[in-house]
Amino acid sequence: MIVSVIGLGLIGGSIALDLKQRGFADKVIGVDNNPMHAHQAKKLGIADEIQDLKTAIESSHLVILAIPVSACIKSLPQIMDLVDQQIVTDLGSTKEQLIESIANHPKRKQYVPAHPMAGTEFSGPQAAHSGLFDGKCSIICNPEDSDKEAVNMISDMFHTLQMRCVYMDAEVHDRQTAYVSHLSHISAFALSLTVLQKEKKDKHIFELASGGFDSTVRLAKSSAEMWTPIFHQNKKNIGKVLQKYIDTLQQFKDRIENDDLEGVDDLINEANDIRRVLDEKERNEAETIKNAKRIRRA
Repeated sequence: MIVSVIGLGLIGGSIALDLKQRGFADKVIGVDNNPMHAHQAKKLGIADEIQDLKTAIESSHLVILAIPVSACIKSLPQIMDLVDQQIVTDLGSTKEQLIESIANHPKRKQYVPAHPMAGTEFSGPQAAHSGLFDGKCSIICNPEDSDKEAVNMISDMFHTLQMRCVYMDAEVHDRQTAYVSHLSHISAFALSLTVLQKEKKDKHIFELASGGFDSTVRLAKSSAEMWTPIFHQNKKNIGKVLQKYIDTLQQFKDRIENDDLEGVDDLINEANDIRRVLDEKERNEAETIKNAKRIRRA
């Protein structure tokens, strides 16, 4: 199995490392339009060799796009023109527009839209590491529009990464990721901007910041190159989700200003139910890793 990974940053680099280390890929070919990233990826052992896009596709059985969604929507039609029998997948955070870009392509069935729900606030090949995807969930969108063997290959790939697969309509995916991924990044960016504006006048404000602040704004270190195109492509869903978030913030503001302590208690107690959801998520991740290791041993 020869796999080409296009985009050798955090996501592409991490997937390349584990596909090779865990035996899914015999060889990983790297493609990156940033020469420094390509050099770093080769030096760090992320890719066995670096090639240009056309050569890499011709040499591969599987092509993985791990580039920003704005670049992906431009590159995917060109890549589908170049493939013969190769399977193509992407790892982007939005799906509807991407799928639409090749909806009528004669090789559409060789493409499997996917989104592994994993990542950090860091970027570049130096951020890539083994185990990034362990226990996490990966979404495969509109599987009925892809060749069954292609879907099976991508499912096997994610199982090798010790992930569980969920199959979902692209429209549902984009709506739900607006809630659980895109909104959290916008919230972190907004909080950081608010505090940074205050810091211009009160230089010591960050001395008061502790672990709670650090964990809340961690995502604000994420790159604009990645997130601005995501917000643009999913603006329909993000606009609706942001309005609901603003409405909830307004509830807190009104109840605090009106000394409605019981009302504030109600909001907090209702929010505390997130603990149940996160505990269940943690159990699912542990079970996914356990099952994946048992399958690999077998």
